[in-house]
Amino acid sequence: MIRLFHASDLHFGLEDPAALGWFADCVRREAPAAVLITGDLTMRARSREFAAACDWIGALGAPVTVEVGNHDLPYFNPLARFFRPYARIRRIERLVERELDLAEVAVVPLKTTARAQGRLDWSKGWVTRAALARTLAAIDTLPRATATLVTAHHPLVEAGTKGRALTRGGEAALTALAERGVAAVLTGHVHDAFDLMKQTPAGPIRMIGAGTLSKRIRSTPPSFNELILADGRIDVRVRNLAHVPTPAMQIDDVPPDALPPREPGEPVAPVGAVPPVDPPVH
Repeated sequence: MIRLFHASDLHFGLEDPAALGWFADCVRREAPAAVLITGDLTMRARSREFAAACDWIGALGAPVTVEVGNHDLPYFNPLARFFRPYARIRRIERLVERELDLAEVAVVPLKTTARAQGRLDWSKGWVTRAALARTLAAIDTLPRATATLVTAHHPLVEAGTKGRALTRGGEAALTALAERGVAAVLTGHVHDAFDLMKQTPAGPIRMIGAGTLSKRIRSTPPSFNELILADGRIDVRVRNLAHVPTPAMQIDDVPPDALPPREPGEPVAPVGAVPPVDPPVH
């Protein structure tokens, strides 16, 4: 049996200190095999936000792999965004897009963030051919019996919503990952948890999303996923300070734009704790 903690969207700059402290205590007490963080460490990629995020991650005391989210690319400095986008995360550079080999389980990163795109909204995901090729090459080196988890920031596809494509190249990526028998794709970005099966031309593949440990909640309290891998199964438990049961924490669709649920028909978890407005961004 292997236990992993999957957290996402820490958003230092608008972090939730109580949630972060609780998560760190869980890591210290329970000693998971690894902590998987699927992006958006900061709100605006400011130096002080990255400094706080790096301090917190460095103190966890467990093996960690970190994905970079759209909020982790510089917003206000175009030169930094295009030429030195990760300079402020250098203290934990060794953890960024880090592959993990945990006995019969492997964690392989897939980059979905982009410095620029051919559309106005650069916050959305993009799986480039080069990024997918790197991920597939890493998977192809693993022994056949290895259970493979792929970590990314953006959900690769929506699951039935009417919005525009969230992640360019996501459908093709999911199909390629399904062909290789990937056990699950772990992501963040939408701030609510989910556990969905997606059908692809190569067969079904599991999509598991983590909530947020920040004040930017959507329809559920701050949370993280506990994953138990045993006997070829992955059991997911959504843990949160409000002690809401896992089924009530999970949405049954992936929002197309990762915006707060505000209109009828948008994905809202059964707990339905929709804030009247998003917290202000400082």
